[in-house]
Amino acid sequence: MNQTYTLHVAGVTRELPMMKVSANVTIASFVILGDVEIVKATAPLLAERLPEVDVIVSAEAKGIPIAHEVAASLGMNRYYVARKSVKAYMGEPLVQTVQSITTSEEQMLCFDENDARAICGKRVAIIDDVISTGESVRALEALVEAAGGNVVAKAAILAEGDAADRDDIIFLEKLPLFHS
Repeated sequence: MNQTYTLHVAGVTRELPMMKVSANVTIASFVILGDVEIVKATAPLLAERLPEVDVIVSAEAKGIPIAHEVAASLGMNRYYVARKSVKAYMGEPLVQTVQSITTSEEQMLCFDENDARAICGKRVAIIDDVISTGESVRALEALVEAAGGNVVAKAAILAEGDAADRDDIIFLEKLPLFHS
């Protein structure tokens, strides 16, 4: 039988499967893709904790649903997604690399030139599903700054492991890391 971790957040309960991500680290796998209930429940709570922002930014792919719903909660008509690869339509993209806890290889994050222009001079909230090591958030922050944006908030539904001890992020619940 597979082990699970019981998560309670925003009045919603989920049994998260335990997944080994390295020789000595196991995570409770939190995937919001397709989970309308948890996104709808958590987004307004995150939105109300944010300072005043002009723009919401997230990384492809798991942060997209929560970024969408936080933007909607704030009455915004648009949010911006850092893509994981350069697309032909991007013109002259801005690019940043990142290595996160849930990926085995270095990844790329990029804005197309129009998104970068739209972010320039704006107060930005970076939104994600989970902040763990913080590498993805740091890469997004560097990308936003390269575009001329000002990151005023970094927020996620969950803070995993030591991220829960950080005072520079906004989150709703802690999620433990399991070491063997």
